[in-house]
Amino acid sequence: MAQIVEWWPIVVLVFDIIIRVAAIIIVPRNRRPTAAMAWLLAIYFIPVAGVLLFLLIGTPHLPRKRRRKQDDINEFIRDASAQLDLGSLRPGAPEWFTSLVTMNHQLGAMPLAGDNEAHLISDYQGSIDAMAQAIRGAQKYVHVEFYILQTDASTDGFFAALEDACARGIPVRVLLDHWANWRKPFYRKTLKRLDAMGARWKLMLPVQPLKGKYQRPDLRNHRKLLVVDGDVAFMGSQNVTDSTYNLRKNVKRGLHWVDLMVKLHGPIVGSVNAVFLSDWYSETDEALQTEDEMFAIGESGGDLDCQIVPSGPGFRFENNLRLFLGLMYSAQRKLIIVSPYFVPDEALLLAVTTACHRGLQVELFVSEIGDQALVYHAQRSYYEALLRAGVRIWLYRAPYILHSKSMTIDDEVAIIGSSNMDMRSFGLNLEISMLVRGEEFVAEMREVEQQYRELSREITLEEWRKQPLRSTVLDNIARLTSALQ
Repeated sequence: MAQIVEWWPIVVLVFDIIIRVAAIIIVPRNRRPTAAMAWLLAIYFIPVAGVLLFLLIGTPHLPRKRRRKQDDINEFIRDASAQLDLGSLRPGAPEWFTSLVTMNHQLGAMPLAGDNEAHLISDYQGSIDAMAQAIRGAQKYVHVEFYILQTDASTDGFFAALEDACARGIPVRVLLDHWANWRKPFYRKTLKRLDAMGARWKLMLPVQPLKGKYQRPDLRNHRKLLVVDGDVAFMGSQNVTDSTYNLRKNVKRGLHWVDLMVKLHGPIVGSVNAVFLSDWYSETDEALQTEDEMFAIGESGGDLDCQIVPSGPGFRFENNLRLFLGLMYSAQRKLIIVSPYFVPDEALLLAVTTACHRGLQVELFVSEIGDQALVYHAQRSYYEALLRAGVRIWLYRAPYILHSKSMTIDDEVAIIGSSNMDMRSFGLNLEISMLVRGEEFVAEMREVEQQYRELSREITLEEWRKQPLRSTVLDNIARLTSALQ
């Protein structure tokens, strides 16, 4: 016994040294320097918890089988779309726009499509009702994919429309994220209602180790989209749930979510459907449909050029981040960003502040209050640097959470979708974004931005510098944890 006691400290020391040396070798590989440093600090200062966390969430990749599926999907889309007529493109596109479109396509995005019609829906209940109306008119199929999908008083019409479609013999396919839904109210009720109506549904990225389905638990499918008959599609930031998310803590605080969706007609609908079919194949192993079904071209009276850009850990590169950076450096006069969770990496922060130094009008819309403490405080830690550079920061007033995700560049180009501007959306979430070229669409975006401006208050550098010390400490600590990915 005495010998064991004598050798115990040496064993612990050797084990500790092995862990630290191994961490230096393993952690930085193929990882951002900031993320690697954050993980190393966690492992060095809280070894047991740091190692356990790294083993649990330290791999920002989907399983190899899933990544191979995504590669197969990307190859199929490139081959299928190469021979298709996706409308007439607007003349006079800037060279930078064409090069960004090329980059997107090479990284796994859909081709650029012309002759599209796109209209924004900024009313929360109005968006749900518009989607329900489109479903009621279905003749061929209904494809539903949402991060959060709940049957409740606000969404009853949406689910009733799905029930009607099923009753008429219309195929209804539904995808919903597992982790995001199973902890929410009405989860089991929602699944029972889908079963009862006869819809085919699947959980996205299920965390079910006993069933052999497991990956990093916080890798999520964050997309929100609906496709009906290849004729109309909806996409954007809104989930299918009540604006309070039916959470007791939100109801108690009086919180309501503010979102933005876009209704689409034209060839771009086929691209949105391709994203759904890609995710359906990933979750079900059900073979992709024919090229005509995937890229079905509906009627449209529009003239917009649009490109759908999927992104996430199934892709080799951070497609959305690269697109955002390219747009920011291409802007010449104005850059307006709406993001509920703005936690930039070094490259994105540099792009935004550089836009100010180039003399651009740069505005950022965020929420005055937060629903996720760590993200909220991490976001606040960047305000001083942004304000000093000249960014105008608008705080959307409580008790509302501004959840819209968009960016407008000058007067002709915009992007809208499900992607936040934080490291989670860049590396861990499956997202969908749409690049749009057309003054008429940007004009609609400007109207929504003005609505947000009127419902927000601008924060100044002078006001921000009066923040209490405790807030600064919390913000800085949260900023360090945001790099753990």
